[in-house]
Amino acid sequence: MLDFKSILKMSIVSLKINKMRSMLTSLGIIIGVSAVIVMLAVGSGASKKIASDMESMGSNLLMIRSASAKSGGVRMGSGTRPTLTLKDSQAIEDKARGVLAVAPYSAESKQVTYGNQNWSTSIGGTTNEYLFIRNYEIESGRGFIPEDVKNGTKVAIIGQTVATELFGDVDPINKTIRIGNIPFKVIGLLKSKGSSGMGQDQDDLVFIPITTAQRKVFGTDFPGTVNMITVKAQNDQVLSIAQEDINEILKNRHHIGAKQDNDFEIRNLAEMQETIKSTTKTMSLLLGAIAGVSLIVGGIGIMNIMLVSVTERTKEIGIRMAIGAKASDIRIQFLIESFLLSISGGLVGVVFGVAGAWLMHVWAGMNIAITLASIMLSLGFSAAIGVGFGYYPAYKASLLNPIDALRYE
Repeated sequence: MLDFKSILKMSIVSLKINKMRSMLTSLGIIIGVSAVIVMLAVGSGASKKIASDMESMGSNLLMIRSASAKSGGVRMGSGTRPTLTLKDSQAIEDKARGVLAVAPYSAESKQVTYGNQNWSTSIGGTTNEYLFIRNYEIESGRGFIPEDVKNGTKVAIIGQTVATELFGDVDPINKTIRIGNIPFKVIGLLKSKGSSGMGQDQDDLVFIPITTAQRKVFGTDFPGTVNMITVKAQNDQVLSIAQEDINEILKNRHHIGAKQDNDFEIRNLAEMQETIKSTTKTMSLLLGAIAGVSLIVGGIGIMNIMLVSVTERTKEIGIRMAIGAKASDIRIQFLIESFLLSISGGLVGVVFGVAGAWLMHVWAGMNIAITLASIMLSLGFSAAIGVGFGYYPAYKASLLNPIDALRYE
């Protein structure tokens, strides 16, 4: 039996004799590996972007909104029936189990001015806990203090987009802006968070104390009400317990009977986040699987070419077997040739795949994430394809009768 080193040399020589055919045979594997890497990079990039967006929104969150109002049998949509109050928010904070922080929130779009500059943005009335719950950080200045909320102080914390539009490169801290016709002192500037997963600019906003918003900025027919109450649980294990407690607390406070519909809605963002993550993961696997089909097509190409090669080299095989080569030597040589074709195509495919993913990031602005695992998976799959589809031609070659092979023309 020939040693492995000799068989490897013969395999390389055989491939070099037909360089063009070897290159074309590997083309299917090159395309397949490139496609797999690009698809996995796009899928992983999308998953990481969504995870980042979810993290920027905050974790272990419950969003409580007023229920839908009805007019003439027509449901008007969530939040059209203002039923939540600041006292509801305080009751949740005092009584619900597993709650880490609670913040009331109301928002309206208003025109904000500074000097001769103006900008239309979202004005959010809330407390300092909201910044913690939604992962907003202060870049300069300060957040709200209890006295701001208690006294309805006219102070504001602004996002980076608002700061850029109104102040340009000027430091906004301690400057006075006007929300409508009401002057507010800027006490804080938020760190940039960028766009949310829904494409909303998370830096285009102004926060003011909830009491100030209710008394001086937002006109309402329902004094003391808020659009939403945001709750952050201590961890994901107690999130469902907190949700159950909040449901009971609000039903009791709003005097809702067992057979009556709730006048509020509780949304568990953790469940929504898990659903989105699961969907994204499934899409990434689907993209990889679709790209993997081209690898299988490339493997079929290798098998066809190797079968042709067996036919062309029948006499060579007969001579080798006549001078002492065993069937296992012939089988191993053809398997090595298939493996070399697939792995070389795989390596070239990795280069093209990485380059293709990078170009998609640069030109199309897509989020990508190229991982070592995706590269190794592609290479491993291409090697397995080569060995798997190369086995039949190798097995067929090893079964040739030396006498018949020598007579073959």
